[in-house]
Amino acid sequence: MKYLALIGALFIGLILAPLAVAQQELYRPPLGDIMGKIQLRHIKLWFAGKLGNWELATYEADEIRASLEKAADLYRGIPVELVTNTADPIQAICDAIEAKDGAAFAKGYSDLTVACNACHQGIGRGFIVIQVPTASPSPTSRFRRPSDRGGSAKPLNGLILA
Repeated sequence: MKYLALIGALFIGLILAPLAVAQQELYRPPLGDIMGKIQLRHIKLWFAGKLGNWELATYEADEIRASLEKAADLYRGIPVELVTNTADPIQAICDAIEAKDGAAFAKGYSDLTVACNACHQGIGRGFIVIQVPTASPSPTSRFRRPSDRGGSAKPLNGLILA
């Protein structure tokens, strides 16, 4: 009897597994949604790096890389070289974060921004222009290192950030 139950469970599993995989493949987030998330992470990356919150900067850089890979995988029409042009700037940002080097971080961030805009130009979306942010769009986010949260806000290029 246990043998029949095991065979029955195995049979049901073999039938349902392809259905579960097929259902997962049905959803493909719109490219604009993926890019919108990348843009928000690009902004958060800037503030985290400029305020020396290297842990948050690492997280955001990793998420940007993963999202770009996902976009390239899901949308095969995007020329691969345009997406891979972001790899070196992201790696430079990661290296700067590891070294806690603000100047190298800013250079890598600038190079990433240029690569993003080159990709937009290359796919006919040149009207989407990414830049170094001047203000946070997220009043609920804190970008300072956790150890800095007890003091007053610190200025960055004339801006006060919490």
